[in-house]
Amino acid sequence: MCTNYTPSARDRLRAARLGVDHLPPQDWPAEVFPGFEAPIVVRAGAAGDTARGVRCDLARFGLVPHWAADAAKARALSRHTLNARSETAALKPSFRGAWRQRHFALVPMEAFFEPCWEDAAAHGGRSVRWRMAAADGELLTAAGLWDRWTDPASGEIVTSFTLLTVNADGHAVMGRMHRPGDEKRMPVFIPPADRGAWLHASADDAHHWMRALPAAQLSAAPAPLPPRPTRAPRAAQRQTEPPKAAPAPDTPDLFGP
Repeated sequence: MCTNYTPSARDRLRAARLGVDHLPPQDWPAEVFPGFEAPIVVRAGAAGDTARGVRCDLARFGLVPHWAADAAKARALSRHTLNARSETAALKPSFRGAWRQRHFALVPMEAFFEPCWEDAAAHGGRSVRWRMAAADGELLTAAGLWDRWTDPASGEIVTSFTLLTVNADGHAVMGRMHRPGDEKRMPVFIPPADRGAWLHASADDAHHWMRALPAAQLSAAPAPLPPRPTRAPRAAQRQTEPPKAAPAPDTPDLFGP
């Protein structure tokens, strides 16, 4: 399950020849977590449009299906729609509408992160975050689905997306991630030569790209999160705080009578 990645920056998107003429004017974060906005590349035009153009939009990570009843339901659903199993995405209620409408997306990223449990015993029983990137240094384009939801209370239109995943049991890199015994999954990545074809694929043909990226095309290395700063107990803070200076004798009390 991929829930954390580094989106590509503006200069990388411009250089990637994704067919995008304009980038979103808003900035996006250097690292994406659930609920964050990030750039996605999608087919331009309405469903059924045969034009081959594409556009780049900002979208929220965690797909909100168009049928979500209200904001509370939308928030609850989006916690469980960060990833979509490619084997069943065309059938599941949260994703089948986007698949049928060919709401296919490219999610540009420099790297993605997964937990590795191989050395958990040496880290207090905790996993170590690993960073996966393209072995050739180029950006990755993950396959995604997007949808648009309108908040019935406010009228706000929310564009959101999910990452499509594929089984990675036995994969030389991704098979090492996640807890022992768990099914291994990884995002689907679209090769550069197939990006346009993926975005404009039919609902039937889209299944063709649902396969794992070979391990030889990935680089992987530990990238642990920096330790969170610990707060000293309040008693210790009082003991270490320097004493407050007493007011000078001739200084009037500005808040006195």
